[in-house]
Amino acid sequence: MTARYPGMDDDPRHGRAPQLADDDVLSILLQQHVRIRALFGVVKGAEGDRRKDAFDELRGLLAVHETAEEMIVRPAAKKTAGEEEAEARNAEEKDANKVLVQLEKMDLSSSEFETQFAQFEQDVLAHADHEEMEEFTALAVGCTPEQRRAMGRRLVSAERIAPTHPHPTAAGSPPMQWTLGPFASLLDRARDAFAAAGK
Repeated sequence: MTARYPGMDDDPRHGRAPQLADDDVLSILLQQHVRIRALFGVVKGAEGDRRKDAFDELRGLLAVHETAEEMIVRPAAKKTAGEEEAEARNAEEKDANKVLVQLEKMDLSSSEFETQFAQFEQDVLAHADHEEMEEFTALAVGCTPEQRRAMGRRLVSAERIAPTHPHPTAAGSPPMQWTLGPFASLLDRARDAFAAAGK
C-alpha cells in the first residue's frame, strides 16, 4: 500500500504526483500528523479520565515525534530545504516543548488549560503545515525514495529510544537530542511504567 503526499504538486519529471512507500520517512511523519490532529480533537471533546488518557497519548506522541524529527529529519532538511527553514522548525519545536511542560502540570479540567491548549493546538498545527509544505516537499524532491526509506528506518529506531515527555533543555537542538535523549527516555519510560502500574 502506498500513500500520496498531499503537500506536493505533480512532479513534472514523471507527469504525476510521486507515491510514497509505507516505510518512507514522509509517509510515517504524515501518518503521525494525522494522529496528532485527531488527538487534539479528542482532548478538546473529552472529560475526566478520557481527556487525561488522550492528552497523555498526545503528549507522548509529540515528544517522540519531535525528538525523532530533530535527530533524523532536520539534518537532511538543512541540505534540501535550507538552514533557515530547518532552524525555524527547530525553534518552533523548542517553544512547543516549553508549553507542553506547562500543560502537563495543569488541571486538565481548568479554564486555564482550555485556553492554553487551544493556543497550543493552533501553534502545533501551523508548525505541521509548514513542515508539510516546505520541509517535506524539499525532502521529497531532494532525496531519492531509497534515501527516504533509509531515513524512515532510522526514524522508527530513534522513536524507540526517544523521551515520552517534553525536555526543553534538549528540544530544538539535534546534537542535544542525541546526547541527552536516550537518558531522558529511560527516565520517562520508567515514569510511564510506574504511572501505569498505579492505575
